[in-house]
Amino acid sequence: MNKTLITGGTGLVGTSLESGIKINSKDADLRDWVQVKSIFDKHKPSHVIHTAGTVGGLGANLNYKGKFFYDNIMINTNVIEACRVFNVDKLVCFLSTCVFPDDVEYPLTEGKVHLGEPHNSNYPYAYAKRMADVQIRAYREQYGLNYVSVIPTNIYGPNDNFSIENGHVIPSLIHKCYLAKKNNTEFEVWGSGTPLREFIYSKDIAKLTDWILENYTEHEPIILSTSQEVSIKYVVELIAKALNFKGKVKFMTDKPDGQFRKPSDNSKLLSYLPDFVFTSIEDGIKETVKWFVNNYEKARV
Repeated sequence: MNKTLITGGTGLVGTSLESGIKINSKDADLRDWVQVKSIFDKHKPSHVIHTAGTVGGLGANLNYKGKFFYDNIMINTNVIEACRVFNVDKLVCFLSTCVFPDDVEYPLTEGKVHLGEPHNSNYPYAYAKRMADVQIRAYREQYGLNYVSVIPTNIYGPNDNFSIENGHVIPSLIHKCYLAKKNNTEFEVWGSGTPLREFIYSKDIAKLTDWILENYTEHEPIILSTSQEVSIKYVVELIAKALNFKGKVKFMTDKPDGQFRKPSDNSKLLSYLPDFVFTSIEDGIKETVKWFVNNYEKARV
């Protein structure tokens, strides 16, 4: 009988996965080999889904470069090595789209991960994530292990980090709009609203992870995305509608837009799962807003 251990079990991806032993930083400091060995010895998993890491917004990435590199290198190295030592049958390791080179030809594909330097704003985190992919490939080649890595694009959903400063686009905008409605103020959005992004709902990631755990065996990572771009302006409209916000939306065009688009190619995923039905951005945001409103007191804000 399979026994799955999920690191980062209380995070966005971890909470969306329905079954498994979910651990977080309170259970073990994954930077510490002794603690990692102890948690693996305690649970003796046959499968591991590794989503844990030290993460943060732009400011944190700029101010704590050494910490972000050290923490994530140690976390990934220890978890992957523990999987080898404890004879784990299958490891699924979560990377991030930040692993891709800054100067890269779009759309993003699995073969472009190591073709250049990542963006300077978060290069320590990006390189640490890349090294997890390198370690997995090396372990596959030396030890013949069935370990794989996945690259999701802009996951959102319940149990996300809704911090306005450190959250990702959708959760931080939901929180902003919620407060604007509550305080009867303008809903301020950085930039023009024109940039395009690909979002994928956390429950879709959970379904895809379950499939990968049982079926995906390639040495190359697999991109998990819808490959459907939507504008930030449209996302803002959906959030305002879901929260029944009737006030003024103000796009702060004096603030930076960031990268205009970062399209990915999900053809590898669809070659395996041509009939997979993704949750629409409309339904996903509606569900996420509902969860946030109902769980505001316990949400990460």
